[in-house]
Amino acid sequence: MAVDRGRFTAVLDDDPARLVYAVKAREIGRKGIVVGDRVDIVGDLSGGADALARIVRRQPRSTVLRRSADDTDDVERVVVANAEQLAIVVAAADPEPRPRLVDRALIAAFDGGLRPAVIVTKTDLASPRDLVERYAALDIEVLTRSKDDPLDSVHALLDGRTTVLLGHSGVGKSTLVNELVPEAFRAIGVVNAVTGRGRHTSTSAVAFPLSPRGWVVDTPGIRSFGLAHVDLDRFMRAFPDLAEGATECPRGCTHEAGEGQECALDAFVARGGADPARLVSLRRLLASRSDATATY
Repeated sequence: MAVDRGRFTAVLDDDPARLVYAVKAREIGRKGIVVGDRVDIVGDLSGGADALARIVRRQPRSTVLRRSADDTDDVERVVVANAEQLAIVVAAADPEPRPRLVDRALIAAFDGGLRPAVIVTKTDLASPRDLVERYAALDIEVLTRSKDDPLDSVHALLDGRTTVLLGHSGVGKSTLVNELVPEAFRAIGVVNAVTGRGRHTSTSAVAFPLSPRGWVVDTPGIRSFGLAHVDLDRFMRAFPDLAEGATECPRGCTHEAGEGQECALDAFVARGGADPARLVSLRRLLASRSDATATY
């Protein structure tokens, strides 16, 4: 559920109401343990204030949400393991939406095997239309929320799943967690009036159980999302409708548009093989993946 300076908070399969505190056993070595990992644990499982168990094994991961420090860093960092869904939270205003970061998070979701969704908050401050239209061709769920909207649509999206919330500081992630899990008491930040950016209030990823079922993982506000680790072939699995056309591409094709590019996807789409909007979305995401100099 949480990781804090080498100490781990976990729950047991047969008693999810009891918190167990643990450290890594020596046999784990340098293998990392992150929020969402399923582990084998031994020792004092009473959950008392002075009780401390040991994590002796990490089970194989079904999905991983990964990022690198920047686009020049090949070292990947697993943010959350075994989540089924990534809900990218973006505000319609205050702070100003930064779609390029949303695009990068979508790439990380596709690459890591997570189902992506977008939650647009603060729609009482500005229209979400441009954001909704931007992601329409990707066939992903886009929810819009104003300050006083009920949580029905959010509950429907999260129920029964483990979902990671990701977004800039100030977009309303922790506010949403506090509404979903009132006992969470996650710190809520405000947007800096000078920079237009939010302050970092959540300092680490934490998983909270949802009622009646499911988990939501709140993550610290992000300013950048490196994608040096992303493999193009894995990413392309998120566009199965374009896969047939991609088989006709020359070796080493990046599928991006531009002078000197010979990508077979253009001809494939032109003859009706796929929706042109899907190719536009693919190339927008790939451009975001490739642009190491952009500000997000």
